[in-house]
Amino acid sequence: MQVLHDAPLAPLTTFRLGGPADRLVTATTDAEVIDAVREADATGTPLLVIGGGSNLVIGDKGFTGTALRIATTGFELTGTTLELAAGEVWTDAVARTVDAGLAGIECLAGIPGSAGATPIQNVGAYGQEVSSTITEVIAYDRRAHETVTLTNADCAFTYRHSRFKADPDRYVVLRVRFALEDAGGLSAPLKYAETARALGVAPGDRVPLDEARETVLKLRAGKGMVLDPEDHDTWSAGSFFTNPILTDAQFAAFHARVRERLGDGVEPPAYPAGPGHTKTSAAWLIDKAGFTKGYGTGPARISTKHTLALTNRGEATTEDLLALAREVVAGVREAFGITLVNEPVTVGVSL
Repeated sequence: MQVLHDAPLAPLTTFRLGGPADRLVTATTDAEVIDAVREADATGTPLLVIGGGSNLVIGDKGFTGTALRIATTGFELTGTTLELAAGEVWTDAVARTVDAGLAGIECLAGIPGSAGATPIQNVGAYGQEVSSTITEVIAYDRRAHETVTLTNADCAFTYRHSRFKADPDRYVVLRVRFALEDAGGLSAPLKYAETARALGVAPGDRVPLDEARETVLKLRAGKGMVLDPEDHDTWSAGSFFTNPILTDAQFAAFHARVRERLGDGVEPPAYPAGPGHTKTSAAWLIDKAGFTKGYGTGPARISTKHTLALTNRGEATTEDLLALAREVVAGVREAFGITLVNEPVTVGVSL
């Protein structure tokens, strides 16, 4: 276990933003993770758990307490059952499942971050969510002071949400188990129209696993969603806002605002989101509110490749980023009456 004091946290995040932590502990085994958590809890020390740092916005003043970086390793494949240590690099794990000929997470290729973060956010993209394949999550329960195993149902997964996100100070994820599918080297049925279109097939079709993965990587790269140190469009947290889910009444009011602002012939994106609810596109809202690709003149700007990503152009501070985020939120609210919600976790700051 490595311990550093007054340690910079910015290099541990994909935004490359944020001040130092009083203390940074890097744990490489589950036992070290548990020991660090127990020590912090026993002494009443604030604890910040860091995986891949791809979903974190840390304040410029840093973190007063212990930052715990989970750097555990472990990839165990038994038949179609996969167990990942929380510290495993997610996109590398996806590549290994594709190489093994197993389907279920191939369209989640290129997503930055660690395996342990995936159930917290119920990570999803291009028609797949981890909630569809996760069977169990092994976590340390800080309230019960013991390691517990939570089933898929226990995790209470919903869109970009889970039991872990709802109660962020209770569980520290140690390992995640998945049930994958052997479809003879083919992908799971494609659910996302853009992916199917890029592959020249229909939604619901299967394609060779490596083709599905490579196509998703190309689509993500075209939007600046695959990490590249030389590309400031990837100095981000990916999608900064979640897609709003509206009640029927809220969607009707939103639709009226769209007609009023953009004309009768314009239809906003609308996707079923359960009885009485409709999901719309945050990227569409941002663009139609006037915040186009590359918007901004300061060191924090909207990506030149995707309106949903806020980026650090190299010299930004967290306050620069938050100022841009607040401007976007206010603009979308004024234009369409919808308040966007940030997807990344904020530490020591808020919108």
